[in-house]
Amino acid sequence: EYDRAIEEHNKAIEINPNRAKPYNNLATAYSAKGEYDRAIAACNTAIRISPDYTDPYVNRGVAYGEKGEYDRAIEEHNKAIEINPNHATAYANRGNTYNKKEMYDHAIADCSKAIEIDSHDAFSYNNRGFAYGEKGEYNRAITDCNKAIEIDPHYSSAYNTRGVAYSGKEMYERAIADFDKCISLNPSYMTARKNRKDAFLLRRHAE
Repeated sequence: EYDRAIEEHNKAIEINPNRAKPYNNLATAYSAKGEYDRAIAACNTAIRISPDYTDPYVNRGVAYGEKGEYDRAIEEHNKAIEINPNHATAYANRGNTYNKKEMYDHAIADCSKAIEIDSHDAFSYNNRGFAYGEKGEYNRAITDCNKAIEIDPHYSSAYNTRGVAYSGKEMYERAIADFDKCISLNPSYMTARKNRKDAFLLRRHAE
């Protein structure tokens, strides 16, 4: 699927190598394949052609984030926001990066801004829920995850995040049900499998 997309974007570039958008689309496809260095290279070209085009900065930020280069990722999202202060995806991805850096108040602020711009942003509701959960604000975490699931009932990560919050509240039956749902949607979600195992152990100790 991604290989076909890469082929199509390369054809578009061959026809007109002076358009930024096909390079940005190529970067998206490379990131989806986990080829982050190639994604960054494609973004570099897109930005060279069109320095005020925000999406390649966001894509480059996502690629740096996946490589664990969180500060560089934040710089890229900052550039996108500087060009377009209402770029919901840039706030959403910067918020996600702040979560990875365990800067939860920053994450909450960015996710809130993303939601303000786009109220159907399930990704940001989940990420804000995660940040609230890490701060021990489990009820707020659950509320945000409920919203993420309402927007996208197949969003496996939101069930995992809500399950962690329920575990934090010692509501292990609900936690296990959420981890089960997460795993049914995404059987390779190893974090949810570990969390479910932990919830079973905690429930046993609580009995």
